[in-house]
Amino acid sequence: MDLINRGYEFYNWAETFSDPRVVDWPLLASPWPTVAIVLFYFLFILVIGPRFMANRAPIDFGTFLPAYNFALVALNYYIVKEALVGSYRAGYSYVCTPLRMHSYDPNDMMVANAVWWYYFSKIIELFDTVLFVLRKRERQISFLHVYHHSTMPLIWWIGAKWMPGGQAFVCVMLNSGVHVVMYSYYGLAAFGPKMQKYLWWKKYITMLQLVQFCLAIYHTSQSLYVSCRSPGWMHWSLIFYAFSMIILFGNFYVQAYLKKSKKKSDKVDNFTSGCEDKMLRNAMKRDEMSLRMRTRNGTKPSKSKSS
Repeated sequence: MDLINRGYEFYNWAETFSDPRVVDWPLLASPWPTVAIVLFYFLFILVIGPRFMANRAPIDFGTFLPAYNFALVALNYYIVKEALVGSYRAGYSYVCTPLRMHSYDPNDMMVANAVWWYYFSKIIELFDTVLFVLRKRERQISFLHVYHHSTMPLIWWIGAKWMPGGQAFVCVMLNSGVHVVMYSYYGLAAFGPKMQKYLWWKKYITMLQLVQFCLAIYHTSQSLYVSCRSPGWMHWSLIFYAFSMIILFGNFYVQAYLKKSKKKSDKVDNFTSGCEDKMLRNAMKRDEMSLRMRTRNGTKPSKSKSS
């Protein structure tokens, strides 16, 4: 009970330096709606969804899947545009831009708006996993997928409440830019097998994700190096989270592309070797049969003369 009271007191203290401009924005007044959404997400993907689909065929969502993915393309494009235009007009620096929490300048508010929509997009993206469950695509519900999707709404609820601007605009632009590409791929893939020949670039999306995490670490480290007037705890949190993403996405890339490519190469080598062995065996059989026929007909095999 004492621990709960201390937690409550800490939250009340922390709230005193949250951004006053967004205090009345949807879902930001309290953490509990976001926490409840994430908890229900776990309940659905681990219990409710699998039980509901246990004796049912995978649900065919038809044109909803492309529409859902391209809607996320449009939303992420809007976020990038708002953050980019607002930060440019407000004169933001990519090295150090302290949070302007008392500025109601339209350009600063554009950036704050982009951060809020970015946070809200992470709630929408929880439906990715819900759709996997309803379509019985269990193979795609990996630890990486669930870890990333469940933590992002919580992290960016904090970001939207305490850091809707300043240094946050770079990470928002980077990730939303990558998601424009990623959901474009998913949207095209949702049209079915006829699109597969145009989707050769899947592995480059993972490479792009790894690059963005490296850039995020570089940008945040640079901010710490110049002692930018921005919450240090948020910088370190982002760095540790980005490192966890590099480890998980890096492992995914190795397993999905590098090892897969090596197995394919080994199969080709084994097939070639097998063909060569078979050809050699066949040649030996032909020679043996020829020798038997000649012996049966009374013809002795010729011997080579030594000089």
